[in-house]
Amino acid sequence: MTFDDFNLGKCADALLPVIIQDAVTLRVLMLGYMNREAFNQTVETGRVTFYSRTRNELWTKGETSGNYLDVIDMYRDCDNDTLLIKVHPHGPTCHRGTVSCFDLPAEEGFIRSLSALVAQRHIEMPENSYTTRLFIKGVKKIAQKVGEEAVESTIEAVDGNKDRFTYEACDLIYHLLVLIEQMGITLPQLEKELLRRHS
Repeated sequence: MTFDDFNLGKCADALLPVIIQDAVTLRVLMLGYMNREAFNQTVETGRVTFYSRTRNELWTKGETSGNYLDVIDMYRDCDNDTLLIKVHPHGPTCHRGTVSCFDLPAEEGFIRSLSALVAQRHIEMPENSYTTRLFIKGVKKIAQKVGEEAVESTIEAVDGNKDRFTYEACDLIYHLLVLIEQMGITLPQLEKELLRRHS
């Protein structure tokens, strides 16, 4: 993909609108603009660089805060006039210190964040971590916990206790995420299978 692939007209100083999205949570983080130089620098360095319309200069997101945006993937839209970049953010994206420049609900995408944290625990195996202890005990213990939490969730559902069901369902989801990681499966793989069944 090159800057010339985009349909920006004949203007030499044309700017490309760029949507930034968290590659893990899928939250939309911000909107910025790139000129040719900013686009090329982003491709070359793997870190998002924008063109500042107010300062009339390039700026790499995070150069002062340390909250860089590492490029994971890039997609053009159907009209070839907008770019979507999926990123790994190093901290909050917005200058206000929030995750996103858009006032989205804080919990949006949290299950994916939790899944990523579980995967990180599996790699690092930190001491005094419940998740680490589950991985050490192995697939049988993790599967047993999933079964226990499923039964407890079912009991609360049958009893009509929404608060207790919510609590137990969260336990079930967490332990299921651990089992999914133990089995070497990812959420995108599960989504792909669900999409296959749906279609």
